[in-house]
Amino acid sequence: MKLVAAAFFCLCAAAASRADEAAECQANAGSYLTGIVTAGPAFVGGHLRKGVELSHTHLRLRSDQDQRSYDVAIDNVFASGYDAAGENVPEPLSSIRVGDHLALCGQLYAHDGPGIHFVHTNCGDEPAAADPNGWVKILATNGTPGPNLEDSGKYCGLWP
Repeated sequence: MKLVAAAFFCLCAAAASRADEAAECQANAGSYLTGIVTAGPAFVGGHLRKGVELSHTHLRLRSDQDQRSYDVAIDNVFASGYDAAGENVPEPLSSIRVGDHLALCGQLYAHDGPGIHFVHTNCGDEPAAADPNGWVKILATNGTPGPNLEDSGKYCGLWP
């Protein structure tokens, strides 16, 4: 009986945690998406902005909400381990593995299939639909979200 009660408590805690995350994402003008990583992460080169390459990390995610496969485009400059000269998935994004459960807050798009981007800090700007204050978080097995993997403000000065 204690095991059943403990399992029920964990499920309730996970549901409450996700509800809190979804509400926080909505307050930050984003769309909330959770799911399982099915492919990636993979490095994709970008273009220069003020001498800094705006590369991305892409992965595929099977959504918990609608079971569709989403492209997740993650801006590397907001990862704490971003290396402007590197052509690799930066830390901590490189810790994401197929099978990981992620919580994402960002902007949904439909170009070439469903996707989500702007899953990063908005550098303190007022959140708006075109500029959400987003995140990428790995969910623990009990549903508890980890830290935002896209919260580095080191390169915020690239945008006026």
